[in-house]
Amino acid sequence: MKRLVILAAVLVALPAAEAAYKCTDEKGRTHIGDPPPPRCERVIMYEISRSGTVLRKIDPTPTEQERQARADEMARKKEEARAADEQRRKDLALLATYSSERDFDVSRDRNIEPVQNRIKGARERYEAVEKRLRELEEETEFYKAGKSKAAASKAAAGKAREVPAQLAADLDRTRREKEQLNANLAGYDREIEQIRVRYEADKKRWMDLKQMHREGRLDLRDPREIEAAASKKAPPTGQTKRYNLYLVPAN
Repeated sequence: MKRLVILAAVLVALPAAEAAYKCTDEKGRTHIGDPPPPRCERVIMYEISRSGTVLRKIDPTPTEQERQARADEMARKKEEARAADEQRRKDLALLATYSSERDFDVSRDRNIEPVQNRIKGARERYEAVEKRLRELEEETEFYKAGKSKAAASKAAAGKAREVPAQLAADLDRTRREKEQLNANLAGYDREIEQIRVRYEADKKRWMDLKQMHREGRLDLRDPREIEAAASKKAPPTGQTKRYNLYLVPAN
């Protein structure tokens, strides 16, 4: 009662055409004033008329931490919406591209075939490089042992000779090509495995979507068509229906 009397006194003291600001701080104390009392900054504040009628509610000024938290939450929701739209796009493309499970196997094999051809070519080249490498290594050993054809025709036969620069360069280049071919073959194997994994994942997703459709839980209409239909059938005030991607709203 005492607070009401104080409030009435404050309101009477204000100019006739002005409103006041009122809040209750963390300790339960009421503050009224114009301009807004400093202690109202961190709590909910109300703008009130001379008669005590609430004109509007004013939320407390957020701290830097609260502003950052709100910004992070908005960014998170935006990313979730983007991810949902992307998944919806992929799902529609998946359903439009394949009509049976066998289609996935055919498409998978068609994509693997070029990689297998590259593997075949790389293995053929690998065999040729290995043969050439053995020849170069043998020639290098002959020089080191002083038994090369060039050395045998001279009196220096039996003595070690320096390996010619061109031979050393050819040997180094051939070894590096062999290493690169090994890396390429390993990469081709990984590429084939990635293709298989991707098609298996797509097939499983396709099967899940088909099952949802059979059970009546999947709406294959364009999302804009779904939204337009939902807006025409808005639920009465006080009732809310949630619509998930592709899910048919409950009756």
